[in-house]
Amino acid sequence: MTNYDLRAATWRKSSYSDNNGGDCIEVAPGFPGVVPVRDSKDPGGPALIFGVDAWSAFVAGVKAGDFPPAR
Repeated sequence: MTNYDLRAATWRKSSYSDNNGGDCIEVAPGFPGVVPVRDSKDPGGPALIFGVDAWSAFVAGVKAGDFPPAR
C-alpha cells in the first residue's frame, strides 16, 4: 500500500457539485497514476485514492447517467 502526502495538495471542487453545501466532492490533480478524492464538507477528513482508470470509468458513468440521483 502506498501512502500519499496530501497536506500540500491543491483541491478543486467537482463541477457536478452544487453550491448549497450539499453533496460535494473535491479532487486533487497532480498525483501520477491516482486521483485523490475527498468530501468538501470535511477537508480534514479522510481521502479516497482511486486509480486513474477507475476514476475515468466512474466519471464516464456519471456523464452517461448511469447513476441515478440520490434521494
